[in-house]
Amino acid sequence: MIPGMDFAKAIDTTHRSVVASSREGQPIHAVVLERTYEGSIEDVWDALTQPERIPRWFLPVSGDLRVGGRYQLEGNAGGTITACEPPTHLAVTWEFGEQLSWVDARLTRDGDRTVLRLEHTVPVDDHWREFGAGAVGIGWDLTLLALAEHLVTSEQVVPDFANPDVPVFMSAASNDWCRASIAAGTPRDDAEAAAAHTTAAYTGG
Repeated sequence: MIPGMDFAKAIDTTHRSVVASSREGQPIHAVVLERTYEGSIEDVWDALTQPERIPRWFLPVSGDLRVGGRYQLEGNAGGTITACEPPTHLAVTWEFGEQLSWVDARLTRDGDRTVLRLEHTVPVDDHWREFGAGAVGIGWDLTLLALAEHLVTSEQVVPDFANPDVPVFMSAASNDWCRASIAAGTPRDDAEAAAAHTTAAYTGG
C-alpha cells in the first residue's frame, strides 16, 4: 500500500483484540486496534480531526463537523459525531448501507509518542458470522498504516495496491484477527472459516 514500507514489520506494530458484549439485548463484537505513533498527541489528534488533513491518509470528509453533527466520508460511511474531546477522544456512529455500528478513538501520551486505541463495534449478524473480525479489522489495519506514513511525512499517502507485499500483509492480519476472535470465545472452526473467507475477499485468493 505504501512504497518502501516493511510490511513484515508492520504487521507487528498493531495489537489486535476482539471483545464480545451486548447492546440493547443484542450481541455485538468490538474490533480493537492499538498502536503507538511517533509524534505528539496534538499532532495525531489534528490528523484525526482536521478535514483538510484527513484526506491525506484516509478519505475526503464533509458535513457539520461538530458534536451532534453529521459527517460523510466520500464513497464510504457517514454518521453522527457523538463525542469530541480534544486531544484524547473522538466517537462517531458508522452508518454504511443499512448497517449501524460505532467507532471510538482514544489517544494517550507515551512520552514523546502517542498511543491510539481504535474500537469499532458491530452487531453480530450474518456478515459477521461469514467473515468475522477481519472484515472490519483489515480495513482499519491499512488505514492506520497510512496514518503512520502521513504523520512521518505530512504528505498525501498514495496507496500502492500493486505492491506484492500487500496481500501478504492482509493474510497475516487476517490470521491475527482469527487468533483474536478465538481468544474472545469464537469456536476455532468458525473463526478459521471466517478468516479464510476474509482473506480470499481481500486478496482475491
